[in-house]
This record gives sequence, C-alpha cells and structure tokens, in this order.
Amino acid sequence: MEDAAIVALFWERNERALTETAAKFGAYCRKIAMNILASARDAEECENDTLLAAWNSMPANRPARLAPYLGRITRNLALDRSDAARTQKRGGGQAALVLEELEECVAAPGGVEEDFDAAETGRQISGFLRELPEETRRIFLRRYWYCDSTADIAARLGISEAKVRVTLHRTRKKMAVYLAERGVKV
Repeated sequence: MEDAAIVALFWERNERALTETAAKFGAYCRKIAMNILASARDAEECENDTLLAAWNSMPANRPARLAPYLGRITRNLALDRSDAARTQKRGGGQAALVLEELEECVAAPGGVEEDFDAAETGRQISGFLRELPEETRRIFLRRYWYCDSTADIAARLGISEAKVRVTLHRTRKKMAVYLAERGVKV
C-alpha cells in the first residue's frame, strides 16, 4: 500500500492504518530501535509505541513519506527508553557509544541559551552533511541517525569496516572544524 493511502487511513481514523503501517514499516522501526536498545523485547515495544504515536499525531500531520516520519518517532522513543535504562544502570546498544563519539564535535545542551543554539547547530550540521560526498553522508547518517554498528554499515555498503571507522573519524574531525568556523561552540 502506498504511503498516501496509509496516511489517508490514519486521517479517517481507520484502524487498518495500524495494520498496514506495521506490515510495511514494522521491520524498519524495529531495526532502528534494536540498534539503540539492543533488546528485541524493547525494540518491539518501541515499534508498538511508534504506531500509537503515529495514530495520535497523524491528524495534526500529513507526512508525504512515512518512513522518515516513523523513523524519527521510533528513534526518539528508543533514545528516551535508552536514557531511562541508563538511569536505571541497565542499557547497552549503540546509542551510548554513538553519543560518546559525537561529544568531540558537538557540545552537550543544557539551558535556554543552549536550546536556542541547538537549533542553529542542527541547521549547521545539515549544511555540513549536504556538502559531503554521497557515500560519506550515508556512512555518517547510518552511524549517527540510525545508530548502526560499523560492521552493519560496512556490510550494507560493501566496504571494509576499517574504511567505515576511518571515514567516521575523518568526518567528525571535518565537522568539528566546519562548526567551529561558523561559530558553533564545540
């Protein structure tokens, strides 16, 4: 079923929207959650929470493409769940490692002024990503948006894991310089 038809079902408040969304995007959402949470049970719960969040948000939104919309919901829910798990001294997955890698490039948020700066930082990072070669951008996004392991990225793109790690390292360094040149606190 096409995305527009599924969105129309959401707008009609037809419960078939949930079934169609789960059939088309369930594995995609579980993969994102699994990369962050490292728990099949938590990933499945996150997928269900994503469906509920989509059901609740869809009348106010009408996304043209469901994959990025649902991916963003899933990622945010999984990161929230991961934060809660870390608070309880249990956790794992790629999320903690991914965030630790990015600490050298982007300052941690924490205050009203930083919240305002975070939006500008996001725009600067988007600009940086647009300037990257396609393969480098895909590697960066697979690691830092989808929280894929370096081994998964290498397998997906048909390159060596060493190339993935080197590309990520060099890209983080370039991003730090790029952001510093634009006045973003690193």
